[in-house]
Amino acid sequence: MTKQQPDHLPERANQPHKRIVSSSHLVSERAAELSEVEYGLIVASNAFGMWMVKAMVAAMAEIDLSADLGVLDILCLHSVNHRGRAKKLADICFKLNVEDSHTVNYALKKLVKYGLVQSEKQGKEVFYDTTKSGEALCMAYRDIRESCLVDEYAAFDGTSGKLNAASLSDVARQLRLLSGLYDQAARSATSF
Repeated sequence: MTKQQPDHLPERANQPHKRIVSSSHLVSERAAELSEVEYGLIVASNAFGMWMVKAMVAAMAEIDLSADLGVLDILCLHSVNHRGRAKKLADICFKLNVEDSHTVNYALKKLVKYGLVQSEKQGKEVFYDTTKSGEALCMAYRDIRESCLVDEYAAFDGTSGKLNAASLSDVARQLRLLSGLYDQAARSATSF
């Protein structure tokens, strides 16, 4: 017995693929899929930012800390804490691919004010390192991440309960490739 389509529903096979895009006026006949990717990047970027802020609020509650941290502040904290080595402003900007060093510098000053990061001048350079509170907050964030995101992803990935590392690595590789394309396009746009 085959299912028949109700009379009031059109057949999907005869309909053109409807693209989910943020701005229909940017859809190109040469690369319509790019508009879909860009919308995906917009939504994913905003969802990731919201996740970071909410997870950091939960992490702060775990260690009885209060601070008003935004997305860039959180990215800077994790970047400074990375591998337990002090870092220069330029290195943090480079790693995060942030051109405007003033925004990163402001975030670092905020983190210093909250006692999460400390700065030390060495010659002409200022190096930033996490404090014990900053390290504790990063680890509390990690615990929240494990509970709320990693466990959920493992369940979503299938019945094995294991992360599909190969598919995640492929997504990460494609995102890095896309960032390179957009970096190059940004350079091209400056001389357009």
